[in-house]
Amino acid sequence: MKKDWKMYLLVILLPVLLGGMVGLLVNMTSSYQTFTKPPLAPPGYVFPIVWTILYLLMGISYYMIITSHHHKTRQATNIYWIQLGLNLLWPILFFTLDLKIIAFVELLVLIYAVTNMIISFYQINKKAGLLQVPYLLWCLFASYLNLAIALLNH
Repeated sequence: MKKDWKMYLLVILLPVLLGGMVGLLVNMTSSYQTFTKPPLAPPGYVFPIVWTILYLLMGISYYMIITSHHHKTRQATNIYWIQLGLNLLWPILFFTLDLKIIAFVELLVLIYAVTNMIISFYQINKKAGLLQVPYLLWCLFASYLNLAIALLNH
């Protein structure tokens, strides 16, 4: 199958650009430095690196899905956009609005959405589903950080 390179680049770069825009607006790194952090908390510079990789994987997986012409593509697409919206909302809740417990609950909803996305993607294209497992693992780790920071900085 021939790749549509313009679509491929757009689909891959869109989550990276959206995540980057939210990151710039929220200025997470400077806020993160001021928190009392739990054990295992990485330094602030790790987050943009990890998120860039995860957003790239997200875009690659999504391209695999939308070009599959599978009968479940629409359902998978809906789940993809829901989880991406939840993903972009979390830093606003946590950093900008300082609603750390609400952000934690929202993160649990995001984990549920990501799990559903993985299942949905996997049913269409196994590689696309498996590429999202690091994202789920990072979200689980982020939930630990979110809750611990909320409790340590109340």
